[in-house]
Amino acid sequence: MSSVELRRARADDAEMLTALGRTTFTETFGHRYSAEDLEAFLTGEHTPAKYAAWATDDQYGLWIAERNGEVLGYALAGPCGLPHDEVTPACGELKRLYVVGEAQGAGAGSLLLHASLDWLTKPRRKLWIGVWSENYGAQRLYARHGFEQVGTYDFMVGACRDHEFILRRG
Repeated sequence: MSSVELRRARADDAEMLTALGRTTFTETFGHRYSAEDLEAFLTGEHTPAKYAAWATDDQYGLWIAERNGEVLGYALAGPCGLPHDEVTPACGELKRLYVVGEAQGAGAGSLLLHASLDWLTKPRRKLWIGVWSENYGAQRLYARHGFEQVGTYDFMVGACRDHEFILRRG
């Protein structure tokens, strides 16, 4: 079996990333929402236009993990948009880290996380992550990388409010 490889996303990956984003979000969290709320979120947040813009904007890092030509997941990092009083324009955020269910545990998530954090890290820069309050595995992972909870906020999926934790490092 060959190893997982990372590459930076390109604008022509936008359709594939849209499908991947919708699939991985639904796999992981879809059971929590009504069909209407899930569809409203997916069609608003996971669009080819958004992925193409992120892939071509120098303020964002967008990576794809692949093995043998099969896409396993992706990560998105960029300027912090979390609602916290200490967030400044200089802050960075890991915005998304999604890996398809059958590829979890294959190393793709770790590679994506390290690539994102390496890209985000600058001297004296605070790094941020928003994570669902009941995603205990992700919380443990981020804690191992020096992130601590510093706040909470509501993350909207359609009309559904998810209680999220704001994590910070630095």
